[in-house]
Amino acid sequence: MTLRLAGPLLLVGVGKMGGALLEGWLRQGLDPAQIFISDPAPSTDVAALLARHRIDASRLPPRPSTIVIAVKPQIVDETLKALAVLVGKSTVVLSIAAGRTLASLAKHLPKRAAIVRAMPNIAAAVGRSMTVACANAAVAREQALECTELLETVGEVMWIKNEGLMDAVTAVSGSGPAYVFLLAECLAEAGRKAGLEAEVAGHLARAAVAGAGELLRSSDLTPAELRERVTSPKGTTAAALEVLMGKGDFEQLLISAVAAAAKRARELSS
Repeated sequence: MTLRLAGPLLLVGVGKMGGALLEGWLRQGLDPAQIFISDPAPSTDVAALLARHRIDASRLPPRPSTIVIAVKPQIVDETLKALAVLVGKSTVVLSIAAGRTLASLAKHLPKRAAIVRAMPNIAAAVGRSMTVACANAAVAREQALECTELLETVGEVMWIKNEGLMDAVTAVSGSGPAYVFLLAECLAEAGRKAGLEAEVAGHLARAAVAGAGELLRSSDLTPAELRERVTSPKGTTAAALEVLMGKGDFEQLLISAVAAAAKRARELSS
């Protein structure tokens, strides 16, 4: 399905996440003439992408239908102050800046501005992001749908009504890929200590995590059911899981890790 918008789109910030979104929009067939960019120093790859599609990075649209904020959280305030004049009655502001609440975004925008807060993750780079979004009361159904279509170009999208849950979302989904990367890292090191060459152990760990992830994504079974299917009674997997699920088990460690990430998210958003 070709991506179509109600009017011009302004993307503010084309770093890793903004760049991934831009590539997703173009891949989905969004007319480059509708896209405007605001970034003082795009990477070489992004600059080449803009030139290839003749996307205007020299001026701002007078009244964009959508403004996507993809800058670092530390500069969101000054960015919104500069862009507030562009926000019209039909404009929706979609922010993917980590930790920035709807209320904190609204402080720098016109009254009753339509604002969506979204949390994608690094898997957007390969079109496998899990993005969770929430909106303020000013966002119309059509605007929410447009934001969904923009975010779906880099993966799956889920909406929640309670913004207070976004800290937990950040801890589970936003930071989640890092936990998986750590698992692969530790699994490779464990293989090395078991006698495998480092290169072999790394390849096996990467393949195990990637394959299991794809199976989990495509299966209707729960993670617990998949785990049970691969665990033979008194077998090698059962012996390993007895350690991982024993005293001070993996689940409790992960619960503590997610709680720490959520706590930090709350600190950053306040």
